[in-house]
Amino acid sequence: MKINTIFVHPVKGLTAQVCDRVQLVENFGILGDRAFALMFTDMGDPQPLTPWLSKKHFAVQNDWGQLASLNCAYDTTSQTLEITKNGELLAAANLGTETGRDRISAFFSEYLHSLTPSTSARHPQYSPVRLVGTTTGDTRYQDRHQGQISIISQATLDDIAEKVGVNYIDPRRFRANFIVDNIPAWSEFNWVGNRLKLGSALVEVTAPIGRCLNIDVNPDTGDRDISLLSQLSAKFGHAQTGVIAKVITGAVVTTGETLAIK
Repeated sequence: MKINTIFVHPVKGLTAQVCDRVQLVENFGILGDRAFALMFTDMGDPQPLTPWLSKKHFAVQNDWGQLASLNCAYDTTSQTLEITKNGELLAAANLGTETGRDRISAFFSEYLHSLTPSTSARHPQYSPVRLVGTTTGDTRYQDRHQGQISIISQATLDDIAEKVGVNYIDPRRFRANFIVDNIPAWSEFNWVGNRLKLGSALVEVTAPIGRCLNIDVNPDTGDRDISLLSQLSAKFGHAQTGVIAKVITGAVVTTGETLAIK
């Protein structure tokens, strides 16, 4: 078994980025994954060091699908977030400065005002948003309070594509951290309760991942173009894909490294 692709999501609910290597941190997850988030200002007092909060406090693709139509690329060296759409630069700012954070917050507040939320949105009423999180990567706004990573088999994605009648399922729909090769479809569920060597890191698989409407969203266009959530239940009898794991021993993990059950 080996790591095919590594994804991080610098800003919760926005674009996934492919990485060659990531730093896994004990009882935390991946340094820099979901390190920022767009917090509704009517849900509290957004500050850079805002602690972990539940998903309802933030603007995310699950509720606002058209966020996916924006390509949001974060450079950790320059601390710059660039937002483009169809090749056009819409905004760029240094997230290490108050001015830059103001610019990004204002951009997304205006953009969200032009969108219609999903019918199941946790926060459907309009509110400005404010960027929270730090450039050091040690803030964390994952869905679960406990630090985690997520893993899914490429064979599982291929099986889903075949069963729902499409040629390809983009792994970004599932917002996983690690896509792995050379294991049978769905066999990652067998890892629950076991520890894995992920490169040099040690992780413990804790549960399968229950999915939400976000997997229906095309990660390029923001359109809900495949009814994946309902088809998972219809074709497989459940709405779960991939697994979550907590980091027991941290390490730098790179693409191409192996996975092994301890």
